[in-house]
Amino acid sequence: MSTLLRLATAGSVDDGKSTLVGRLLFDSKSVLADQLESVERVSRDRGLSGADLALLTDGLRAEREQGITIDVAYRYFATAKRTFILADCPGHVQYTRNTVTGASTADVVVLLIDARKGLLEQTRRHLAVASLLRVPNVVVAINKIDLVGYSHARYEELHDDIAAAARALGIESVTSIPVSALEGANVVERSAHTPWWEGPTLLSYLESVPADGSATSGSAAGGTALPTSEQPFRFPVQSVIRPQLAGGAEYRDYRGYAGRVASGTVRIGDPVTVLPSGTTTTVSGIDLLGASVSQIFAGQSATLRLTDELDVTRGDSIVSGELPVLTQDVQGTVAWLAEQPLRPGTRLLLKHTTRTTTAIVRNIGGILNLGSARLEPAEHLALNDIGSVTLRLASPIAADEYARNRSTGSFLLIDQASGATLAAGMVGNALTGAVHPETRPLNYAI
Repeated sequence: MSTLLRLATAGSVDDGKSTLVGRLLFDSKSVLADQLESVERVSRDRGLSGADLALLTDGLRAEREQGITIDVAYRYFATAKRTFILADCPGHVQYTRNTVTGASTADVVVLLIDARKGLLEQTRRHLAVASLLRVPNVVVAINKIDLVGYSHARYEELHDDIAAAARALGIESVTSIPVSALEGANVVERSAHTPWWEGPTLLSYLESVPADGSATSGSAAGGTALPTSEQPFRFPVQSVIRPQLAGGAEYRDYRGYAGRVASGTVRIGDPVTVLPSGTTTTVSGIDLLGASVSQIFAGQSATLRLTDELDVTRGDSIVSGELPVLTQDVQGTVAWLAEQPLRPGTRLLLKHTTRTTTAIVRNIGGILNLGSARLEPAEHLALNDIGSVTLRLASPIAADEYARNRSTGSFLLIDQASGATLAAGMVGNALTGAVHPETRPLNYAI
């Protein structure tokens, strides 16, 4: 089991995400004395009798004034069993784009719901984001269980609602835990008020869940994705290193290709293919942190040397095993993050791994109805919409389906003029179970 876990919290406004995070930090003894003193001082200024633990994460002045989280607040903490990187995502609908950012690299999404309110539209939107991003594990914290009298019946009712919503979005199952972030019930310590609960506390769940990309009972990946280390080797090239061009005589014949291993493993002597050219060669050397090594793994940044002198540039990919699809036509699912709507014929940039190319929207395949979890006809995508699109690219990309490889199956859509990020995209039809309307792609030339 990996000792590092990346998790993200999500949920609707006032469901208690920041308080839950604060409780995790406080009860796991991950809060420094001066931090706690600051929180207690601000809490007294507000007329509160005790420390408002939400302030441990709501660090922005605007958040404290409004009482909501409007940005992704990253926190680091550790227990005796594991180290955590936590992204506390915003709950307000207008900041859904921040939730996409925070959940995109998560091993676990902790989705909060208010035990009194149940599933809201924004809760369903966050559940859809977790499903589309193929977050390996999803756990739902049914918060404020103290405000419904620690009712077992209410927990079971909400658990059934959550399971039904998850199945509709293609999530096989979720883990749900009754908690009270304010009282600390079942967050770090088990509560005497819920003798009917025999499952784990939230922290014990987080300490035991796998963090290698494999899914557990909370799988949003449908069991289709292998752990990153077991996937085919993917190495997007970031730059070509030729130190002899700067006058280094000792590197007269050196030619290396720097990048980060997106998935898989490669060793010296392994056969590889360079895309998009399709040229095959072998790995003659690997340099990592100034030293030669025999192999590298997913997540490591290194420089590869190849047996043959090839024309390889930034944006190319060095791969092995089952080859990705080389294509200029991409059907994908996007979370639209911009104020201006996305329409057929829109020209923009697509960034896939280290390659950026011009793209044009051929058609909008539909929009996800969060209530019915079905794809409905649409002429455009508006802010925070999740929908299906077909894109035509000026140059090919070497893509895997997102359901199989989160790194090489994801892309960004970027405004050509401003460079602003417009959408987060996933290659392939990630809208599981959706009904696709009859559409006829429009033929636009780039």
